[in-house]
Amino acid sequence: MRGIGIVREWHGDEGWGVIESETTPGGCWAHFGSVLTPGYRALSSGQTVSFEFERGRQDGYDYRAVAVWTGDDRPETAAAQQSSAAPAYESILHLEFDAPVGDPDADRSE
Repeated sequence: MRGIGIVREWHGDEGWGVIESETTPGGCWAHFGSVLTPGYRALSSGQTVSFEFERGRQDGYDYRAVAVWTGDDRPETAAAQQSSAAPAYESILHLEFDAPVGDPDADRSE
């Protein structure tokens, strides 16, 4: 199901909040993982958002958001946004191991 609502409260330090909407009486619980924005995922109290939700108890709320975004058009997927992340969010790990002890092919300079 889909709706448009206003962020009633957002707990940035805990990564969750509540969206108020006519389609979700009592509020819709939202987790930062459902926010479809690149970079740091957070919402602000009073912000108008579009969202998809499901019925299900979550921390005292009868509804929980499965996707939240700003604007009318839903972004394709969170995975697509993550693949276009800025280079600051990418890393490379290069490991080199010494030759095992007792390896006859190891270069030993004694």
